[in-house]
Amino acid sequence: MKYIRVDSDGAIARVTLARPEKKNALNRDTAAELLQAFTSCAQHVDTKVVLLAADGPDFCAGADLAALAELLDASPDAQYEDAELLGRVFMAIREMPKPVVAAVTGRALAGGAGLASACDVVYAAEGAEFGYPEVRVGFVPAMVMTMLRRSVGEKRAFELVSTGRRVSAKEALEMGLVSRVLPDAGFQDAVNALVGEMAATSASAQQLTKRLFYQLDDLDFQNGIAAGIRTNIAARRTPDFRAGVERFTRKG
Repeated sequence: MKYIRVDSDGAIARVTLARPEKKNALNRDTAAELLQAFTSCAQHVDTKVVLLAADGPDFCAGADLAALAELLDASPDAQYEDAELLGRVFMAIREMPKPVVAAVTGRALAGGAGLASACDVVYAAEGAEFGYPEVRVGFVPAMVMTMLRRSVGEKRAFELVSTGRRVSAKEALEMGLVSRVLPDAGFQDAVNALVGEMAATSASAQQLTKRLFYQLDDLDFQNGIAAGIRTNIAARRTPDFRAGVERFTRKG
């Protein structure tokens, strides 16, 4: 792959944006490579957690404006295909049957902020910044609003997309855009430890948890409880749960 790098130690797959000279800006080729990587990770039996990180000081500066400029006079079909490809990346993260964790340093802007917030967990370094500056160049943070509204709520989300202002990692944590802020010093080691803890848990429990968690978006209270009952029963039937109960009872 040209714009990303994929490494795996078995339980943890690391997908790294590898275009630091362009602040890891997203173009069509990067999106295609990300889609391929996430699709592969979803199918890899040994992978239990996927970690999305980036080379260089910045996580991702958003869309590659030079690449977008080349499409200014393209046909509607070509425009649609270009936008739809990044949408498929966001969907691949959501549909991944295992947790996807973003490790954000530096700037995560526009589509880069969307890419981070599409992940299930976001760990941010203290010096990280997040923002949706599309309106400042006459553009719209269109697809990323789906993740943003679910993360921070309507009023805060609209203020971010309508002003384009950047927020610090601390403010992003306060509004729910990130899961945890970690010190800049030793950030990668801290992320590795947290992801390692996640990878040490039951793969089947993680899969059932993630599936139900997002399924609840579309359910009312009664149907949410019903879905929880079905997931509860499914979890009871897994070898991991049987082994966990047996370990607990032996200790008792």
